[in-house]
Amino acid sequence: MLKKLFAIALAFFVFSLPASARELPDFTDLVENQGAAVVNISTTQTARNNQAVPGVPSPPRNDPFYDFFNRFAPQVPRGRESQSLGSGFIISEDGYILTNAHVVGNAEGIAVRLTDKREFKARLIGVDKRTDVALIKIDASGLPKIAAGDPNLLKVGEWVLAIGSPFGFDSSVTAGIVSAKGRSLPQENYVPFIQTDAAINPGNSGGPLFNMKGEVIGINSQIYTRNGGSMGLGFAIPIDVAMDVASQLRATGKVTRGRIGVTIQEVTRDLAESFGLSKAGGALVSSVEKGGAADKAGIQVSDVILKFDGKAVNASSDLPRVVAATRPGSKVAVQVWRKGESREVHLTVGEMPIDSQVAQVGAAGAGESVARLGLVVSELGAEQKNELQVKGGLLVEEVKSSAAARADLRRGDIILAIGNVEVNSLDQFNEILKQLPKGRSIALLVRRDEGAYYIALKLDEK
Repeated sequence: MLKKLFAIALAFFVFSLPASARELPDFTDLVENQGAAVVNISTTQTARNNQAVPGVPSPPRNDPFYDFFNRFAPQVPRGRESQSLGSGFIISEDGYILTNAHVVGNAEGIAVRLTDKREFKARLIGVDKRTDVALIKIDASGLPKIAAGDPNLLKVGEWVLAIGSPFGFDSSVTAGIVSAKGRSLPQENYVPFIQTDAAINPGNSGGPLFNMKGEVIGINSQIYTRNGGSMGLGFAIPIDVAMDVASQLRATGKVTRGRIGVTIQEVTRDLAESFGLSKAGGALVSSVEKGGAADKAGIQVSDVILKFDGKAVNASSDLPRVVAATRPGSKVAVQVWRKGESREVHLTVGEMPIDSQVAQVGAAGAGESVARLGLVVSELGAEQKNELQVKGGLLVEEVKSSAAARADLRRGDIILAIGNVEVNSLDQFNEILKQLPKGRSIALLVRRDEGAYYIALKLDEK
């Protein structure tokens, strides 16, 4: 009896909901209207060397295992053509097609197959590896094309649809939702990825991600996987980023990006406190390239960039994107936080060039202990300063406290500054620390390997 009453109550609740809440979305019209603009892409590439396993090159001739590898490993014949499959979509009636750079970037031959089974040879117009976008062209006219949407209007949780050729199965359709927006991925500084749980597998690369209006809002580009297949973590390049790249590739065959010449890092809550910011946000400048656009404008190490050309920098990952999207030569206003107050500087954006390494410095002789930080440090010698091209700094010889270790200070780090005050000697360093209240978080500018970073560390409260 209770089960029957529960079933009646549940049915009443469901039917009292609006129709849109009772029914799952119907994708059939979207697929019928937009599917014809999605294409299958196959590429060929001639293997230049014998290979034991396709895609794994033989060791170089000076490698001690060269003779062993080439004598005993099974070989793929020289000159054999390898094929790869991907997807793409038509953006103009005369045959321009968007896809991923990793699908066609190294191809010697590109073939495009439409949904009506027609096949065309395509030529590569241009590739941009930084965004993983490529533009190709087939000789045809009157083709169906996609309509581009606005990724900025996307909402997390709304339905999206992917069409592509996973594992070579043409015109496969999968659906899901927008899992997140503006995702930053390792080594991907110029794309605010759209994350989706729509099933994306090898072969979907370069295919479109649609919203429910039938507009393309992204190019399916990457997946996170442990088994080679979909695990509900797919990433798409926003279509506005891709279309901007495509227009530049079509016009000039290359993409130009802005550059200002700074190294930045995320502003954590502890770093925000140490710099007097009310909340964590912006991009903290940890080094400034001498003679670069930022240097000429007066931007300094320890500045926190809050806005660039009127666009808010909410996280450090926002800055490379907005700077790169700014045309070289543009004059822009930059809002920075410096020494407890906001100020505005103006700069002329430079152009990203097509990096020199800083020599590593080993530990010096006997060091002195800085008790409040739990460190053993020593002053740099003249030769070390010259090698690092710095005026001062202290070498971390030992990390003694768990707090310093948790903050990720390491043996061999060079402490260049506390906040925006350069460190020139051990005495000066200790004098600054004495003046700071107990339990406060301080920001240490640290040189490590090829870069400089701010590290937040709380002073000993005893």
